[in-house]
Amino acid sequence: MSKNIKVSIRHLYKIFGDDPQGALAHVKAGMGKPELLEGHRHVLGLNDINVDMREGEIAVIMGLSGSGKSTLIRHLNRLIEPTAGEVLVDGENILNWNEARLRQLRRETMSMVFQKFALLPHRTVRENAGMALATRGIPRAEYEAEADKWLDRVGLGGYGGQYPHQLSGGMQQRVGIARALTSNSAIMLMDEAFSALDPLIRTDMQDLLLELQAELHKTIVFITHDLDEALKLADHLVILNDGWVVQQGEPQKILLNPADPYIEDFVADINRARVLRVRSIMTAGAPEGEVSGEIDQDDNLESVIARAEGALDRRFRVLRDGTAVGSLEMPAIMRALVPRRSSGETAKR
Repeated sequence: MSKNIKVSIRHLYKIFGDDPQGALAHVKAGMGKPELLEGHRHVLGLNDINVDMREGEIAVIMGLSGSGKSTLIRHLNRLIEPTAGEVLVDGENILNWNEARLRQLRRETMSMVFQKFALLPHRTVRENAGMALATRGIPRAEYEAEADKWLDRVGLGGYGGQYPHQLSGGMQQRVGIARALTSNSAIMLMDEAFSALDPLIRTDMQDLLLELQAELHKTIVFITHDLDEALKLADHLVILNDGWVVQQGEPQKILLNPADPYIEDFVADINRARVLRVRSIMTAGAPEGEVSGEIDQDDNLESVIARAEGALDRRFRVLRDGTAVGSLEMPAIMRALVPRRSSGETAKR
């Protein structure tokens, strides 16, 4: 997987109100969101956001309602203009781009999957899926063939002639994903894309996204308020609160090492045995001596506990692609299942 930075956000601020630049000086001097609203009648949407999103990975931005996550994702294609900062795509600051380059960005480089599906009711499923190519002037026969290919890929083969109202919610969201894939954009923005779906359908959609990502290696920015969903999907997790980044990094590391009491509370009710992976707590290096069996580095701890049948004296060889890369003993699992107290230092910057 590439480690190139695809999207980089640098010192991004967004303040809503009549005089955002004037309010920005107060924020940079240390004023928080409640004080800015009470004293100056301005809303602090984003506060000094710094995030790198790597090519071919899923970056999940999560937080509770009002944390700034949807505001942030709309800066990536300049649906919202920042008060200050930079948004770099492939190293170029898109805030310097004119309208023509922005249209090209939205048509060709970035696609968006919305929470409310955003399908045109008077267009067929095929026409909705091929919309991005149609706006580029691609002939109908070509964009319909491409749309049919991706509709089939997301499980909607044969539905191209139907209309959105004839499909269930989960099927409509599959059309939204097919539309994003038909555009052949390198970056997919997904704003609460699965939150309106029933739990079982939501799980199916998460599995579909991971299956497609394993094949296509898109750069995906996914917004959610659901921690379980975030931990399942994220290569890089960014947690917001009141418009600033509380902590970011590899989800397993955040779960094991919360940097703030807010994160500590956030992860308190997570089933750690089901979420934590062997690779996060194993001892690196091929083990010497006898072992009780072999496990994969991406196995969760719940499966390892089952393998050990509750015995605390078990020791396993850890494999990655069939090669021994470490070992794991049961006491290490027991320690990992106990939530750690935060250091009390936030990871805002």
